[in-house]
Amino acid sequence: MMAKREWTTIREYEEILFDFYGGIARITINRERYRNAFTPTTTAEMSDALRICREEADISVVVITGAGDMAFCAGGDQNVKGKGGYIDKNGVPRLSVLDVQKQIRSIPKPVIAAVNGFAIGGGHVLHVVCDLTIASKNARFGQTGPRVGSFDAGFGSSYLARIVGQKKAREIWFLCRQYDAQEALDMGLVNKVVALEDLEDEYVQWAEEMMLLSPLALRMIKAGLNAELDGQAGIQELAGDATMLYYLTDEAQEGKHAFLEKRKPDFKKFPKLP
Repeated sequence: MMAKREWTTIREYEEILFDFYGGIARITINRERYRNAFTPTTTAEMSDALRICREEADISVVVITGAGDMAFCAGGDQNVKGKGGYIDKNGVPRLSVLDVQKQIRSIPKPVIAAVNGFAIGGGHVLHVVCDLTIASKNARFGQTGPRVGSFDAGFGSSYLARIVGQKKAREIWFLCRQYDAQEALDMGLVNKVVALEDLEDEYVQWAEEMMLLSPLALRMIKAGLNAELDGQAGIQELAGDATMLYYLTDEAQEGKHAFLEKRKPDFKKFPKLP
């Protein structure tokens, strides 16, 4: 039975809910009527929420889920799809979900996808790029791109293949079949399957376990795991974290103080590492 928790609103949005509980920020796509399919408004709001998650020190873990009990996310809303992308309120075609994918990859905190129903098309890619996926027993996974005149040749295919293997990834994309939660677990696409009513308890427990660990260690591990697949952008993330660690050392501080004091730095007084 799900424990009762008091989630507090971080910021009000039009198409997502953004709330907080005990170090966990939860982003909920709030378009239940459309099986939580996203529009440019949805992705713009998710992007803003992820920016806040990155900047706020009291947020340690991020959870992404969908409203209701039928869908996590059914991908892009075909009702607003036009030539060149999904049409925003200004009539501009956009593929801004790609920016959200990159933010999920680069945010230096664990991101859990809580899949509570259909994770289809762009919604499937959304859970794939999250660090961990916990699914309810009624979850269903699959691609529809080639069926509706779309595809994702980025993380939605390359990273998917790293998770389930090349043959299975090609099956998922070339046949556009759907897979239930147990099949997803068997192929390594999700980390755990639980009853729908236990989903919140489970992702909160996972988040609380991670919050007992070193946040810097988790940050470095995430960057290291991403670096090889993300190319130079991934290496930049890892290098940035390494630079941050260096700035914390007395040796780095000596360089800064010497510059400000208009003297030559004395790096010889610091021990040399083997």
